[in-house]
Order: sequence, then structure tokens, then C-alpha cells
Amino acid sequence: MRPMTRVLGAAFASSALVLGMTPLAFAAPAHQVGAIDWKPCAEAPAIDCGFLTLPIDYAEPDGEKFQLAVSRRKANDQSQRVGALVVNPGGPGSSGVDFSFSADQYFSKEIVDRFDVIGFDPRGVARSQPIKCSAEAVQRPHTDRPKTVAEYDQLVAYNRELGEDCRKQSGPIFDHASTKDVANDIDSIRRALGEKKISYYGVSYGTIMGQHYAEQYGKNIRAMIIDSNMDRSLGARKLLETEARGGEDVFNEWVKWNDRTPSSPFYGQDLRKIWKDLLAEAARGELKDPRGNVITPELLGVRFLNFSHVPAWKLFADYVVTLVHGASAPLKAFAEGETFEYPFQGIVCNDYNLRVASFAEYQVLSDVESRVAPNVVMVPFAHGAVTGCIGLPKATNPPHPLKIKNAPKILVTNAKYDPATVHEWAVNVHRQSRDTTVLVTYEGWGHGVYGRSDCTMKINDEYLVSLKLPNNGTTCAAVESPLRVMG
Repeated sequence: MRPMTRVLGAAFASSALVLGMTPLAFAAPAHQVGAIDWKPCAEAPAIDCGFLTLPIDYAEPDGEKFQLAVSRRKANDQSQRVGALVVNPGGPGSSGVDFSFSADQYFSKEIVDRFDVIGFDPRGVARSQPIKCSAEAVQRPHTDRPKTVAEYDQLVAYNRELGEDCRKQSGPIFDHASTKDVANDIDSIRRALGEKKISYYGVSYGTIMGQHYAEQYGKNIRAMIIDSNMDRSLGARKLLETEARGGEDVFNEWVKWNDRTPSSPFYGQDLRKIWKDLLAEAARGELKDPRGNVITPELLGVRFLNFSHVPAWKLFADYVVTLVHGASAPLKAFAEGETFEYPFQGIVCNDYNLRVASFAEYQVLSDVESRVAPNVVMVPFAHGAVTGCIGLPKATNPPHPLKIKNAPKILVTNAKYDPATVHEWAVNVHRQSRDTTVLVTYEGWGHGVYGRSDCTMKINDEYLVSLKLPNNGTTCAAVESPLRVMG
């Protein structure tokens, strides 16, 4: 079987636990931070790019170093400049430098007029000494949904061999790419910029970076928005169950969209039955793309969730039409000997201690996923994290409930029907930090809240510029915008 969750792990860039309860001890790393030698970015000359030399291991500040890629989009109106806004688009594995290039398309004019938008590629990602693995190691035959003890043992062996390959290809950065390390890097950026305090906007996996930064460096925060939240306090069962429940809710919303949208190719038809028949065809191994690659039920469900990020439900319905008629898009194949960036194990398996101890335990978790999400079949992040970390050493950055003490009020936002970071996660993040966070819910669909509506943008902008926060529990109504490719 194709290494599905490994590909999904990289894309989500574009997937029973005993929590580590040791006391938290956060201290500023004792290392020197030099100036950034700013130069025009090759891809966007109007924006500054540079590198910051930082320790790979903050416990050994005089040890081996790496180059952290940083970008700076200066505020358009320097006379009204508020400060530096550090941004990260998540992934894990997405480039914050690239994100800064299009900041004027993502953020409102007021934000790019008044903030220096600071992007960075997290350690192990893109320009910042990326974690690489050989294509052969990633594509080695295995199953991400083992049905027998033998298949489970094969998955354990696969994960261990892949980890060894990635470590060999990447060096020590592989074992020092957790978001705790990234939080230290963010404060190094602050110091290099000469800012007493910074504002921060992180979406998706970037929310974990924000959560860590708030725990470790709360006093250095002016404002923080964590948009579409991850919840690292959950064990394997709860992580799977909550993401599966959220994914199934999104599927039900797609069916409702179809029933009310004449432009849907399935308008007036029984979409649930059509989908059920398509899953059955996939389960029999009869659903193939033009190259003869089999489309599994898991891949079908994950593709639905990926299309739901926008949500591009009309485009997905059109795609399903091609499947019904026997056509699909092939997956990318890699050449022999090729390496490519694949930070999944180095980041996720060090941030989440989701270590399944046996095939029997895995079966229980798989049954939970199947029972809660029969239409979505497989939820990419939780399933990918559980199966992708089986057999690996314990996380270097063990999960724990949030403990934010010295930070100002933080804005937590989430869509009610988010296919990637489910609303339950944001609710639980707020529950753990209710004295230091304010929760705002967008009542609609998709991954990422900031620009969903006038309401969401107004709340975010007023907070960033004036530090004005809404009441906790504030909601913004759903908007079916054609810009979001909903119909």
C-alpha cells in the first residue's frame, strides 16, 4: 500500500496515552543572538530576507548551529507603525517566509500598513535546514491501517527504519525540531529585531508554537492570535475521537450544502447513498485512477477533508462525478534515489507522545475512528500521528495541559466546522487557559478564521491594533462566500 499518511503528513503542510506530567520549567536560553543581515528576498525584492544563526540544541548553546530563515515585510505606514507581527501558517512544515510574501493578500490593509510582518521557516522546514528523507524509505511497502499483528509489526519496523533514514539524511536537527525549540527560536527573532514585545499570529500547527511561546515567554507578548487550534493535551483515543467527530460533522455539512445548492452536480439526488456506494467500490479495490492506482476508502475520505479546508465543496462534488464515471487524478511518484523534505516524524512525533504499545491497543483506537466517522473513514492528522509514531522513542517535547501565567489575554479563534483543527480542540484549549484566553467561534466552515467574514476580520484587527477584545464566547455568523469556492 502507498505510504498514505506519510504523504498526508507532509501535505497537512497540505493527519492510550499517558501524558507527561513532569513540572514545567521554562527558562530563557543562554545564547547570544546576532543581528540579521537583511537583503532583498530573491522571490520578492520588496521584502527583506535574512538568516539568524541559532543553536540546534538550546541545552548546548555553544554547540552546533543552524541558519533560521527570516523575512520582514515593513509596515507600509511607518509613522503609524505598531510593532512586529510574527506569523506562522502551520503545516507542520509550511513556510512562514513564503506566507509573508503574500501577507497583503491575507491580512487587511490596516494590518500591513501598521505592522512589520515577520515570517520565518521553522527549524527543519524549507530554508531552515530542512529535514529530509529518502524517497525509497518513505515509499517502502507497509500499511497505515494494519489488520493483523504481522502488518502492525511491519508498520513498527517501517517507522523505525524511516526515522533512522531521516536522521541520517538530516543530522541532529531531526531530534531538535519540536515546537518547544521553535518557541525559543521565536524569542531569538524578537531579540534580533530589538523588540521588547512582539505580536504573534499563528494558524493551525502554528497555534502550538504560539501556545508554547505564551507558556515560556508570556511577558514578551504584546498580542497573540491563535487561529484554528491544535490541542496537545489529548491522548491518542481522545485525539482520534474528537477529530473523527469533527470530520463527520463536516461531511454532514457537505450533504446539507448539496441539498440546498442547485449548482451541485448531485443536487436533488441522494448524496449519502452515492458516497456509500463509492466507498464500497473503493473497499473492493475497484476504484482506480487512470494510471491504475487504487483509491482506497481512506484516501477518498482524506481527499474530502482536504477539499473542505476552503471549503471547495463544489470542486469536490465535481471531482466525485469523475470518480463515479471512472476517472481520478494520479498521485505523484518519486524517482529512485530522490530525497525530499519530510519533517513529519521530527516535528509531530516529538510534540505528541502518541505511542501505541500493541496491535490490540491499535485495534481499539481504529474501531473508535471507524465508529465515530463512518463516512470520513480516516482522519488525517490524528490517524497519521498515531500510526506514524508507532514504535518510535518517546516524544522529546511531551504533551501537557496548557499552563499560561505571565501572558496578556490571548485571542483563540476556530470555525465550528473545521476539517483539520476541530472546534472541540479550541474549546479545550480555552478551558485549560480560561484566565488568559478569549474564545471566538466562526459559525461556518473551513480551516482558518481570520478572513472568513467582516465580523471575524474586525475582531482580529481591533485586537491586533488596539488590544480591544470581544467578550468570551463571541460568535460570528457563517458566510457562504463565492471567494471561498462554496458553490
